[in-house]
Amino acid sequence: MTGRDKELAILRNAITDDYSHFIAVYGRRRVGKTFLIREAFNYRFTFQHAGLSKGGLDGQIFEFESSIKDAGGTPNGKRKNWLEAFEDLKDIVRASTEKKKIIFIDELSWMDTQNGDLLVALENFWNGWASARRDIVLIVCASATSWMMSKVIHNKGGLYNRLTEQIHLKPFTLAECEDYVKARGLALTRNQILQYYMIFGGVPYYWDFLEKGFSIPQNVDRILFAADAPLKDEYKYLYASVYKNPTVHITIVETLGKKKAGMTREEIISNSGLINSGDLTVKLDELESCGFIRKYYSYGMKKKNAVYQLIDNFTLFYYQFMNNNPMDEHFWFNQINTPAVNTWQGLAFERVCMEHILQIKQKLGISGIYTDINSWYGKENKEKGILGSQIDLLIVRKDQVINLCEMKYSNAEYIITANDDESIRRKTEDLIHATGTKYAIYPTMITTYGIADNAYAGSIQSVVTLDDLFGR
Repeated sequence: MTGRDKELAILRNAITDDYSHFIAVYGRRRVGKTFLIREAFNYRFTFQHAGLSKGGLDGQIFEFESSIKDAGGTPNGKRKNWLEAFEDLKDIVRASTEKKKIIFIDELSWMDTQNGDLLVALENFWNGWASARRDIVLIVCASATSWMMSKVIHNKGGLYNRLTEQIHLKPFTLAECEDYVKARGLALTRNQILQYYMIFGGVPYYWDFLEKGFSIPQNVDRILFAADAPLKDEYKYLYASVYKNPTVHITIVETLGKKKAGMTREEIISNSGLINSGDLTVKLDELESCGFIRKYYSYGMKKKNAVYQLIDNFTLFYYQFMNNNPMDEHFWFNQINTPAVNTWQGLAFERVCMEHILQIKQKLGISGIYTDINSWYGKENKEKGILGSQIDLLIVRKDQVINLCEMKYSNAEYIITANDDESIRRKTEDLIHATGTKYAIYPTMITTYGIADNAYAGSIQSVVTLDDLFGR
């Protein structure tokens, strides 16, 4: 298995001591949660079950009882609620002769149906029975990250503070993707890995579709645009598989997809027609917890003025190039070097940089310094001397320095032009005049191959390259 060493250690250590463990594993869809758990225990479980993506209480319990039977148990066909169904699970554990009884319940959130008693039963199973033993490893897993956070991890009832471990499984970094392609024997340069990452992000499932003998554009056409492309309809299921009723989620995402820098809550409402309600807050939190959007605060602004920005690589690629259902099976290959793709690459590279802040800080030598990550937008205000500008990435440091980051995708060393130099100076002055900051401003260039040495390069304090983004 590529990467995941820390997560594997947590899972495997749970079977080496003389105590029972209750472990929650969560993360966005396709990130490899189920695969991780199965690999950690060599696909051997005392009991394993996966909730139904759709189905009421009766259907969920029926399928649970089928898993009881598959584990060698004798299910009671009269079980009508989860408290009763978990009694059959206890019988499975009692009958097992294994030193550690490993119980794996996947997609737990799908099992939590209306008017069901799932969490009550889970609480009773762990608090009233399993935790009193020394030989149980209970692992629950779900792609609905926000559900896991509110219902299990931050549960305010009987499950409060009952987890022994929790694993938030995140997408691969560029470095981990490089390890993965090498392990599969794929000969790809770092720029080619970046090209694929800008479309699919670090979601391992999507990297499984890469095949030898094809260029990145050919692979993308085969995976997304061919008549029988395996991920041609991926967007249809991306949100529906995570949220039971994804209509509002999709409306929010579609709305945010129209503005690169993101929108405030009020802007989302005015541009989408959604109602200002507590339900909107829940949906925004759910999208954020699953990594589809991010919430940030403009530097110097009050916390109430949060901005929500769509950051999921595949969703943004879909809106840019797939939403109109192109019929050309070689669509992506034929788009190389077009203005649309060149513009998209610049924006996609910015997102990749935002996903690798730790690597950027490492290159800047500030890994141990507390920082806030902000964006900033200043409207034109001639009275205050503000010309109007937008800064996509500010690294605000505790040592009273701000790295003002310019992110530029280029196929060669980036040449800083007179216009670039003027833009950086304008942004610096706007930021100082608008916020009154006394921090030192360090112009920082993040680009693929560094910057060319010319008359304007000397104004750049720090340079971060693609190789630095592959840092560990």
